[in-house]
Amino acid sequence: MTATTELAPAPRDPEGEVAPPRKRKQLTKLVGMTVALGAVLAILLAIFILPSLKSGPTDLPVGLVGSSQEADRFEEALTASAPGAYHVQEFTDQATLVEAVRGREVVGGFVVGPNGVHSVVASAGGGAIAQTVSATAQAIGTAMGVPVTTDDVVALPTTDPSGIGIGGLAFPLVFGGIVPVVAFRTAFARSNTWKLVGLLTFSVVGGLVVATVLRFPFGSIDSAFLPVAGAMALGIAAMAFPLTGLQEAFGGKGFTIGAMSMMFLGNPFAGIATTAAWLPTGLGAFGQILPPGATGTLVRSVAYFGGTGGLTAGLTLGAWVVVGLAVHAIGTRRTRKAARAVAAAEVAVA
Repeated sequence: MTATTELAPAPRDPEGEVAPPRKRKQLTKLVGMTVALGAVLAILLAIFILPSLKSGPTDLPVGLVGSSQEADRFEEALTASAPGAYHVQEFTDQATLVEAVRGREVVGGFVVGPNGVHSVVASAGGGAIAQTVSATAQAIGTAMGVPVTTDDVVALPTTDPSGIGIGGLAFPLVFGGIVPVVAFRTAFARSNTWKLVGLLTFSVVGGLVVATVLRFPFGSIDSAFLPVAGAMALGIAAMAFPLTGLQEAFGGKGFTIGAMSMMFLGNPFAGIATTAAWLPTGLGAFGQILPPGATGTLVRSVAYFGGTGGLTAGLTLGAWVVVGLAVHAIGTRRTRKAARAVAAAEVAVA
């Protein structure tokens, strides 16, 4: 008895002919690349859509002022109407609550008393958060049958009441951090010193340009021109120096990976328009580790809160600059060592 083996039919091309080995290889590559790129597209959609889809109030730190009975009643209503949305801290009086909001200890708060419910917000700290706190106070006050008032203690400028100027910094920041690295490396291919000086100069100029646009044409800031310019300059440098360091140490692949990380991770998780507190738990904190998120926080802090709440962001950006320069120095040393080895080999051969 002779065993027979059934062979799989040979792949065929679109015309129905048996595909030759080379064509089969190309077809396999085509299918593989299409599947891989489709997976990448799905991942990118998730990265860019997830923050917006899942954003909202979660454990937002808010203050509460009122007598023991009034505060307990309001907190019960708050938990019932918005479960998981707020983390409540009690304050002794309204003045203390206002100072806490201005000091960015809490994002807003509620004052409950015989005259009704009074919400304290800071729209400059995040328009979506301020609107949510106000809406929550209105809903609970209406349910309790008492009047509701709102006080915006750190308001956005009347010329930009929606905060569009600050909220739109993500793309200019990414552009300012990526494009100059390519431009100055091309212009000063044989001089690392001039390349780094060029990036530093552009960072300062870029910060001044952004602050000028925000201050004059847009009216997004009323004052703090130089602090905003400095914050943006630091943010651009925190993008540019790590990227040029990766390029120096690992070549084009290092730069590409770094640039893509900033664009596809740093940008969507930055929370520049809404602040990190509005993003899903964990994603907001992750975004603050990267330069775009830290820059957004620092700019908002110096623009509207006198720098309060911006220390961690500033230190984060400074650390990125230092790490970028260190990686660049390592890459430069490696390149010089390799060049000397090649030169020595050529001399030995000669």
